[in-house]
Amino acid sequence: MAETEKAALADRDALSLRDANDDVRPDFVALAAAAVEAGDKARVLELAGELHESDLGDLIEALEHDLRPKLIELMGREFDFAALTEVEDVIREEILEELPTETIVEGVHELESDDAITILEDLPEAEQRQVLDALPAGERIALRRSLDYPENSAGRLMQTTMVTAPPFWTAGQTLDFIHDVNEDELPDSFFDVFVVDASHRFLGNVFLDALVRARRTQTLQELMNTERHRVPATEDQEEVARVFERYNLVSVPVVDAGDKLVGAITIDDIVDVIREEAEEDVKALGGVRASEELADSVAWIARSRFTWLFVNLFTAFLAAGVVRLFEGSIEKMVALAVLVPIVCSQGGNAATQTMTIAVRALATRELNRNNAARVLRREVLVGLINGLGFGIITGVAAAIWFGLPLLGFVIALAMMINLAAGVLGGMLIPMVLERLDYDPAVASSPFVTTVTDVVGNLAFLGIATLAFHLV
Repeated sequence: MAETEKAALADRDALSLRDANDDVRPDFVALAAAAVEAGDKARVLELAGELHESDLGDLIEALEHDLRPKLIELMGREFDFAALTEVEDVIREEILEELPTETIVEGVHELESDDAITILEDLPEAEQRQVLDALPAGERIALRRSLDYPENSAGRLMQTTMVTAPPFWTAGQTLDFIHDVNEDELPDSFFDVFVVDASHRFLGNVFLDALVRARRTQTLQELMNTERHRVPATEDQEEVARVFERYNLVSVPVVDAGDKLVGAITIDDIVDVIREEAEEDVKALGGVRASEELADSVAWIARSRFTWLFVNLFTAFLAAGVVRLFEGSIEKMVALAVLVPIVCSQGGNAATQTMTIAVRALATRELNRNNAARVLRREVLVGLINGLGFGIITGVAAAIWFGLPLLGFVIALAMMINLAAGVLGGMLIPMVLERLDYDPAVASSPFVTTVTDVVGNLAFLGIATLAFHLV
């Protein structure tokens, strides 16, 4: 291979953001950082100008704090503000604090309304008002209306740029309109034409494939689907995601209380919602706030996790109180102190497995009052079977270890009781909490841990005390 070709390939590789494992390359970040520090606009555009908004977001996150706003200013009009919707909230807020209001106005003006809302809701109220006032009237009104809807609602998630048409238009007229209208007046991507009446009430939709296949003389009235699923603007985004999942949708119209069309949500936004909701559930199960991100400060993270750890400390004292009731038994038989953590640990592990299934099933509406009894019976049976299996294994090991066959029987029975109690608590506690309108993902873990620790200690130490006459 010629030297010039090798050089060209090497240069191409140097301009690649990701490596073979799809990770951001440190050497690319170093090149970009050096270009930003030097104020080399041409080099910055060469490196970052053609990046997808998601990749550009990853590059921004990889840069040092002070270089992020500089990158945006150097790129100028070439910077895609949609990249700021791809970074962590904390980083986005820090960047927006550093950017001039004029830059934010220009960036927001170029965005789809749903992305613009993501930017605007992170601004202080005064600056948010200032940015909105600088936008064209139609755009300003649409964005203000979206901001009036509750956070995490369909109204915040939707884009307000849509293709609408009256029912008497023909397929030919509609296609000509789409072809001739200014590109800025169309959404970046859309899947259907929404049919509305003179009052902008939603009547139905016509998918683009049906529109293209139709005869030019057919009216939208003939073609439209009047049974199209729609969501209220005030609907929670998690419920919207469930509608998409249940009916395999790629887009859905958003209507107000009067059934007037106010926006549309597309599948790309719902993918983000599903990911966010799943992340929230995982964090909640571990006692971490949903809003916690890798970029948060040490002080904020420590403060946010303290409450959860304090609750767990309180439940640990309850379990310790049970152990103290059998202090005399433990003094007479030290083996009990060695083995009791095993019983509690296995019960806790079984409870965590069941609780994870229950919390996720409640979140996705798979677990409900119609199948709760059947699922509960199944989980208790699983707990008893596993309890019996691990009880035998642990019992044999304990009997050999301490030379006491009766001790093996005691720990086997205690293990079976605690695993059954663990799965029972892991199912019932999330269900009760949800019925009481508490988030089961957040609140279940301390209660379930308490159940397995208390029951495990009581079962093992209580049975052992009776079996070996340690009273």
